[in-house]
Amino acid sequence: MRKLLVFLIVLGVLLAVVDRVAVAGVERDLSNRIAASADLDRQPEVSIEGIPFLTQAVSGRYPEVRFDLGTLTYGGVPVKNLQGVAYDVTAPLADVIQNRADVRAGRLTVRGTLTRATIDKYAPKGVKISGNGSRLVASGEVAVGVTKVKFDAEMQVEVADGGILLRAQKIEGVPDTLAKLVSYTIPFKGDLPFDVKVTGVRNVADGLEFTAEARDVPLSGQKL
Repeated sequence: MRKLLVFLIVLGVLLAVVDRVAVAGVERDLSNRIAASADLDRQPEVSIEGIPFLTQAVSGRYPEVRFDLGTLTYGGVPVKNLQGVAYDVTAPLADVIQNRADVRAGRLTVRGTLTRATIDKYAPKGVKISGNGSRLVASGEVAVGVTKVKFDAEMQVEVADGGILLRAQKIEGVPDTLAKLVSYTIPFKGDLPFDVKVTGVRNVADGLEFTAEARDVPLSGQKL
């Protein structure tokens, strides 16, 4: 009985070691694929969630794979702390071992932050943006005809085609046209990684945090 118990303990330890070694190998492979698919010049940190890993590896499906892309620039727009999650990743062991391209995510999301400096960079001339994490305020002066008008206006943030729109609310005591002059878009002139599309944006302490999503995303392991 004691020998059996010792055997089971040793077996459990060996399986745990094999599990961790295997997960490190697949994480490295997925890191290479994500770097190539997103056209990165370095490998991101990748973490396969859930245990035991070997059960996932045998099935060839990983419910959740997290990765950290760091700070990148797309279409001239810096994105800070860009992190992603790939859900329902199909990665058969044979494909991973032989480095085949048939690996894909059923759904992939990314989240990143546009800094205060970026928000200011795209603001109209003479407009300064400030905020406290719960609201954004535009202040300054703009020309209305030959007259310069000073203002303070709260900004509403929303997703717009090709970027993020900051829209000035109605400003009391000045023409409605002023709000249009103050409103502006932060564009993503180049595609975000994995062809994700922006689905949401919110004001946070560091700037504007956006989320983006794509479905049926190939992780080819080759430069796009």
